[in-house]
Amino acid sequence: MKKWNTTIRYAGFSLTGVSLLMFLSAFIAFKNGMDDSFDPLVFSAMVTLLGGCFAIIATKPQEDMGHEEGFCIVTGCWVAACAFGALPFLMFGGEFTFINAFFESVSGFTTTGASILNNIEALPMGLQFWRIATAWMGGIGIVALVSLVIPTQQDRHCVLASAELSDLAKSYYGGRKKRFVYRMIAVYLIITSSSAIALRLTKMPWFDAVTLAMSACSTCGFCTKNLSVGFYNSWVVEAILIVAMLLGATNFSLLFSTVWPDKRTHKNLFNTQVVRWFLSLVAIAVLVVTANLYFSGYYSTFPKALRMAAFQVCSLSTTTGFATADTNLWPPCSIGILILCSLVCGCSGSTAGGMKMDRFVIVIKSLKGMINTLIGISNVNQTKLDGQLKTEENVSSIVAFMGTYMLIVAIGTLLFAISMDFKTSVTASIACMGSVGPGFGEVGSMGNYAELETFQKLTAMMIMLFGRVEIYPMLIAIKCLFKR
Repeated sequence: MKKWNTTIRYAGFSLTGVSLLMFLSAFIAFKNGMDDSFDPLVFSAMVTLLGGCFAIIATKPQEDMGHEEGFCIVTGCWVAACAFGALPFLMFGGEFTFINAFFESVSGFTTTGASILNNIEALPMGLQFWRIATAWMGGIGIVALVSLVIPTQQDRHCVLASAELSDLAKSYYGGRKKRFVYRMIAVYLIITSSSAIALRLTKMPWFDAVTLAMSACSTCGFCTKNLSVGFYNSWVVEAILIVAMLLGATNFSLLFSTVWPDKRTHKNLFNTQVVRWFLSLVAIAVLVVTANLYFSGYYSTFPKALRMAAFQVCSLSTTTGFATADTNLWPPCSIGILILCSLVCGCSGSTAGGMKMDRFVIVIKSLKGMINTLIGISNVNQTKLDGQLKTEENVSSIVAFMGTYMLIVAIGTLLFAISMDFKTSVTASIACMGSVGPGFGEVGSMGNYAELETFQKLTAMMIMLFGRVEIYPMLIAIKCLFKR
């Protein structure tokens, strides 16, 4: 009972934050001539604020908190935010049926970027901003924001940080957990504001610049245009977004320590193996896709092929999901590489989803060591990453995580395949689990998820939540829910 009391209390804190963004969206609707989204946003904000305050007042603060409570809080905060975040969509109506409203909210808060909308530009400005705001709040992590308003007791912050962040993310910072959260939020705000200013300098309207920057830095991919970033048809805009997406998919602690060196770790972007692997593999993928597009005759000029390949590869490898081309029409080799990009994705401690480059590198190094041991080159199979020795237990837990990840993808594929073709089913499951958004087939870069059956949309939402909280918090919360 204690864990649910604590979970409800912290979910209340998360709802107060959600209500503030709703009020901000309502203000934008007011400034836009009190458009049709004003009333739904104001009413939803009041309901959400009252719900959050009631949850806080009706529950008592706990003096101690275990890791089981931490995992339940993480899941509870995400579920509560997604549920109340659907209210503005539901009240607005239109394409937002009951299930569609929840789908769009879950997709936003989990930074997946999958959408059920056929005409995004038909939404009023206030609701368009709310749609992007869900992704921006989800990008930094609702629990990270919650930790700023709870009482300053160190043990609580440690537990929440341990539950919200994977051990891979925390390994790059050795200081206090609350300081770590402050650093992440500072980096997030700097990337967002810098990207918005850079986009504004291209003569883009302020609203478009801010919302694109929010979406890029949260690696969500929601856009206010039906054609996504392809609407702007500008290589300068695409270059700015590529930088923003890559920064958003890089460990925030490393970004911080690169500008403000940390004497505890001495780690930064330039001396970390994971970042080198990430950027190197992205560069290789860009070159291979460029060559494939050019020599297959899909694009007549090399610069055009490079421009299209660079943006799409960076978009999917960072799990953002922006698009400037219909990748459904690309050659099979390019499609295969983009699917692989959707699986591994960015670094831990970032806003990106997927299995994470850190885990991929550790498994590759472990495999290399195992092969060397088998052929007699070495008697000891040691796996090191950035100078840190990974024990067999560490490697085993990573392999178990990746196995569970692929199992969920497989289950999702089977459920999607009930009424969709195999390519759509596989890539939709990968895209939802990795918080990528677009897949291939019916859910391609120029398509959406509107045609999914109701049970498939429910499946997609569950997979999105599993992917966003990195599996274990959801599993532990489900276990606690059914625990007698």
